Amino acid sequence: MPGFYFQRETRTPNSECYTVIEEATPVGRLDIHYASPVVHATLVVSESLTQEGIQDIIEMIDEDLIDAVGIYREELIVHVHQGRDLGVFAHNEWPRGDAHPEEGA
Repeated sequence: MPGFYFQRETRTPNSECYTVIEEATPVGRLDIHYASPVVHATLVVSESLTQEGIQDIIEMIDEDLIDAVGIYREELIVHVHQGRDLGVFAHNEWPRGDAHPEEGA
């Protein structure tokens, strides 16, 4: 099994966002929304991942992330998109090398 793991970017009372990493390289992004009794997830992965790799990630989402939260759910629905990363865009920009405004200077 490939060495996938999740690095949390943010958490709210009803959602979480993660970077999906394989062997120290970002290969995707995961957004999870807890809408009891259904959990909705959007998984965006790089073009290089195989169907088997994607299935491994989905199983990890279910077993390592959703079950670990300990919430009751009747269903996990995962929407998967595969393509290439075009970058991160934001309304407010900050100079390279500086901390993100929310992280402090």
